[in-house]
Amino acid sequence: MSRIPALLGGSPVRQSPFPAYPVLGNEEREAVLEVLKEGRLSTFTASPGEYFSGGKRIKAFESEFAAFHRVKHAVAFNSATAALHSAVVALGIEPGQEIITSPYTFTSSATCALMHNAIPVFADVERDTFCLDPVSVRKAITPLTRAIIPVHLFGHPAAMDSIMEMAREHNLKVIEDCAQAPGALYKEQRVGTIGDCGVFSFQESKNIMTGEGGMLITNIDDVAEIARLVRNHGEAIADAMQERSYASEILGYNYRMTEFEAALGRVQLSHLEEWNAVRQKLAAHLSKELREIPGILPPAVSKEATHVYYVYPFLFDENRAGIPRDLFAAALQAEGIPVGVGYVRPLYFSPIFQNRRTFAFKHYQGNARYTPGLCPVAEDLHFRKLLLFPVVRPPATLDDMNDILTAVKKTIDAREALLTKTTSPPGK
Repeated sequence: MSRIPALLGGSPVRQSPFPAYPVLGNEEREAVLEVLKEGRLSTFTASPGEYFSGGKRIKAFESEFAAFHRVKHAVAFNSATAALHSAVVALGIEPGQEIITSPYTFTSSATCALMHNAIPVFADVERDTFCLDPVSVRKAITPLTRAIIPVHLFGHPAAMDSIMEMAREHNLKVIEDCAQAPGALYKEQRVGTIGDCGVFSFQESKNIMTGEGGMLITNIDDVAEIARLVRNHGEAIADAMQERSYASEILGYNYRMTEFEAALGRVQLSHLEEWNAVRQKLAAHLSKELREIPGILPPAVSKEATHVYYVYPFLFDENRAGIPRDLFAAALQAEGIPVGVGYVRPLYFSPIFQNRRTFAFKHYQGNARYTPGLCPVAEDLHFRKLLLFPVVRPPATLDDMNDILTAVKKTIDAREALLTKTTSPPGK
């Protein structure tokens, strides 16, 4: 192997792409073909003899997902965003009230509040787990606060004991955003089962996927009932033989899952623990080697948690490593190693918050702030410290992880050459 970095003209470590994701096999293909053969693709109908709650695969997926989590109810949606919005409605959050969440997450963890004219309030995150910092959450509570949305980011559970303690103390609802952490454990309890409800994503990059799709789980009957109404135009049919009246009980939407997605989801769910175990094995192999390299800090796993590594996040100290983060990442990418620089900008930097562009703010009486510097840890992670390997997942192997390690060591060893070449004046 060439010791010259690929960024400087050497041969890259990786000559071929990493294995494709998602993992799709004959089981998934056969499940989808069965739906096509039957010719019933949505099945949210209300003809006599059928409930207005989805087809047989949707109901089976919900039942199996509830059983996996040992909860009473699972409600399938066409996305986790839709499920989050429905959770806000189902838990009785009212317009103008506040929901505390993380700024370092996908946008819908916060915009689900705006969808119901509630107001997101951002608390900072912990530097080691990247999840909500309970100390910052406590400081963010106001008389208008009604709920907390902890995000189990990158597959690591948030500090749920502290969050639930604050929720009980202030009579707050808790919606767990489990989009990146299906199957993760907090003190031997599955995420999503600790708060009032949990929401999962099945978008095609997730640990299990249906292309798009989501699920809400809960043990609260009323929450499940309202979520089903929100999912399906606000319409309710109580009796198996009741004709559809088109009379809406509440404002609802078309957030319905299809039989295709449910068919895929049932197969994928059956492999979740197996595939999570592969992620954990690959991540452990990387962490063992990377922690020996100055300037690289592998992801922390708290003693209460089981991590399921939606991606592999790590901290980079460019002073100790002797090379700037962006140059290090560019060198790895040239070696054929996919790497992300940061995750998403803290959400309050987005124009929708900076300019308060939604109706939710029109009559808001609180003091939610969205100024730069609001969450210094999240900003430091994004702009200076965090890197991500997105390929630490099946069907990748330990050999694939060794290519990552080889490229990292090659880049660190060549940092002086990289620095000299990339900082030389033009023509030198």
